[in-house]
Amino acid sequence: MSETAPPPGSRLGNLPWLLLPTALILAVVAWVVLTDPLKNLGSDAPPVEGLTVERTILDDDGLRLLVRAGGSEPMVIAQIQVDSAYWQFVQDPPGPISRGSSAWLKLPFPWMLGEAHTITLVTNTGATFEHAIEVAVPTPKPSAGQLRQQALVGLFVGVLPVVLGLMFYPALRNVRPQGMNFLLALTVGLLLFLLIDTLEEAFSLAAESAVIFQGPMMVMLAALSSFLLLMAVSHRHSAPGGLALATFISLGIGLHNFGEGLAIGAAFATGSAGLGTFLIMGFALHNITEGIGIAAPILSKRPPLWVFAALALLAGGPAVIGMWMGSLAFAAHWAALALAIGAGAILQVVVQVCLYLMRLNKAGIETLFSRSVLSGFLVGLAVMYATATLIKI
Repeated sequence: MSETAPPPGSRLGNLPWLLLPTALILAVVAWVVLTDPLKNLGSDAPPVEGLTVERTILDDDGLRLLVRAGGSEPMVIAQIQVDSAYWQFVQDPPGPISRGSSAWLKLPFPWMLGEAHTITLVTNTGATFEHAIEVAVPTPKPSAGQLRQQALVGLFVGVLPVVLGLMFYPALRNVRPQGMNFLLALTVGLLLFLLIDTLEEAFSLAAESAVIFQGPMMVMLAALSSFLLLMAVSHRHSAPGGLALATFISLGIGLHNFGEGLAIGAAFATGSAGLGTFLIMGFALHNITEGIGIAAPILSKRPPLWVFAALALLAGGPAVIGMWMGSLAFAAHWAALALAIGAGAILQVVVQVCLYLMRLNKAGIETLFSRSVLSGFLVGLAVMYATATLIKI
């Protein structure tokens, strides 16, 4: 028996039953906000307060802090200590800071290059919030020279390694079916490592963000949304393979590199890391395998050179943009959100590569448990784990 659509008249007849509960919900919300019926049940205890330092800027004029309030009521910053000494400060905008709002605090503190400083924010209720500057260095100011230098480093640690990995393409084109399975499984291994690493960084940054952003929940929802959206896009016409799959792999790696660039740029801006030759080489070696993973789905094709250049730029280029943004305007919640989106994209690619492996071998899920696939998967994890030890600081 086939179902028939309801007549147009019945749809219009449902409109009052949709508007009535909606109007009642709005009326109840307005009544609660305007009358505050629970105010008489409160006690004389001070309100719950929360304060997060989102940015720290050090320059010739002293310190500037961007703080965000997360308490139950507007909060007032009454005093600021730096290394246990009280300092005058200017707040912009002045006055109480409402829940979810932010304000800049400017202190004429003569910070010392290379020294550590502890800042204590004291509210009018006596609550205190500490913020540590581990190594005091001047915050970079936007300049053409600085952006060029960061772009050079970003290209070296992001784009160049992917290009070097893609250069293995001619040597890999003549692999046998088992070799192809190994390479595709290698891609799954390296992507799964990136997925775990990305989520770990995202949750770590989410913990540093203001409570009002609900960091862990934001990360999970953003990753799930990214995964579902990309799955819908990739299956809009047919399951991706070949160049389309390689493009999705590059996109997932690129989003991961963007999030890493944000964190790296912020670390260098605050002096918590030093980008030495050893670290640069570690990043380069770590990312070479990504180029091999991008090349795996197109070994049976003969794409022109510009396609390889575009894939390398898509995978490595976001590291440059992330490094710029991280060093100039870093915020923990935005970095966590970027990494979460990247994690969802990487998970989507892992699923797509596994499906491509099963279609290629025409053996269903048993393909994923074959010797060549399992060995490639484990080698991919091992290589990424080994090279990651060079970049952990």
